[in-house]
Amino acid sequence: MERRFAVCAGKIFAFALVAFFLLTAGSMAQPNLQGQWSTLPYPMSINPVHVALLHTGKVLVVSGSGNVAGNTNYQAAIWDPKANTISTQPVAWDMFCNGMVVLPDGRPFILGGTLKYDPFYGQPKTSIFNPATGTFTDAQNMAHGRWYPTATTLGDGRVMVFSGLNETGGTNTSVEIYTVGTGWGAASTASWTPPLYPRMHLLPNGKVFYSGSGTQSRLFDPSTKIWSNVATTNYSGTRTYGTSVLLSLTPANNYDPRVFIMGGGGPSTQSTEVIDLGAPTPAWNYGPSMSQPRIEMNAVILPTGQVLAVGGSYNDEDIATASLNADLFDANAAGVGSAGANAYARLYHSVALLLPDATVWLAGGNPQRGTYEQNMEIYQPPYLFTSANNGTALAARPSSAVRRQVFLMETRLPSRRPTQQISTLSCWCATARSRTRSIWISAWSDWHLPRVWER
Repeated sequence: MERRFAVCAGKIFAFALVAFFLLTAGSMAQPNLQGQWSTLPYPMSINPVHVALLHTGKVLVVSGSGNVAGNTNYQAAIWDPKANTISTQPVAWDMFCNGMVVLPDGRPFILGGTLKYDPFYGQPKTSIFNPATGTFTDAQNMAHGRWYPTATTLGDGRVMVFSGLNETGGTNTSVEIYTVGTGWGAASTASWTPPLYPRMHLLPNGKVFYSGSGTQSRLFDPSTKIWSNVATTNYSGTRTYGTSVLLSLTPANNYDPRVFIMGGGGPSTQSTEVIDLGAPTPAWNYGPSMSQPRIEMNAVILPTGQVLAVGGSYNDEDIATASLNADLFDANAAGVGSAGANAYARLYHSVALLLPDATVWLAGGNPQRGTYEQNMEIYQPPYLFTSANNGTALAARPSSAVRRQVFLMETRLPSRRPTQQISTLSCWCATARSRTRSIWISAWSDWHLPRVWER
């Protein structure tokens, strides 16, 4: 049966990818409970240190020197999951260990990288990739170098960058904010020293939450440039090379922002914690433990709101203690079940991305310089094995959408269908410890427009 829906676009990224799916009860079949893993029949031709999903459905892979000291053959690539092709191209400078976001217009923005190896010095350069032309164009330099910085897209489309090693090897404690078409604003200096690749999340109120890897979590207000302390984690160690996700904002939780942290440490932990930032006094509480300890892990939010935790190891960069079991947390991070097991160790420099067909791509792993895991894996989550609708139905979607524009999506659904939900997935980037950003649309009757909100 063919149904059409009119959707009023709120504040969303242009070229957002729209995935239609049905939520149904699980069957007795194992894939319907745990999902299914498979290995692609061809290798990744460069070390996939940094990746970004493009609005074209292709994936930008940025390797730079690829964690090979002295290598000046800086490389990037485009992987086309539909055509099963990988096209490599040179880049002008070493983008290894950069920060990367996708701008609201769909272009990946690369910030910093490697100026020098051993010890590492940070690169102040930035560059923007144009998916239409396949070319990189350098943008304005940052005030100082950044190696291992975190970039965060703010609610108004500006980009905030924080941390990273500067051009002399010290930690860059300043926040810089970039406006497309204008450039960098004046830097503001934090009163504390962040870890490298700090875990940052944009909240619905416009503030940015820092969740680790340190024990003290904090809030940054981009309008005042002021940092404030929030809460201290229960886990007393530093969650080095763990990960963090902002859980789904839904009507059921009144769009309440909750952050979920997992793993990290040395040796690593299998513990998790959740903080409710909408509570009068936010506090970290332990969540369900993962099936294995994980350092250098990845986490991906699925269209259902579930969180896939995958990869890592007990000891850092140690294949012998690799964590091959995958875990699937529910949308509230209150329960966890098995997501099967992937085949290859995914350690340092491994990445994971949710693809437009609602599968998860897992690649890389570079615990030793000069070699990396070339095999790529695909995870098909349980919702792709539901018998009620024969899997996930992808909605026809417009090539772009702007604020408050109404656009049509249509899909063929059974005449008797369970509760529906639409997930509009924005383009996202990963540099290990990956996350996915999405826009959720609530369930509705046939004759009512859904509300749209951003997560």
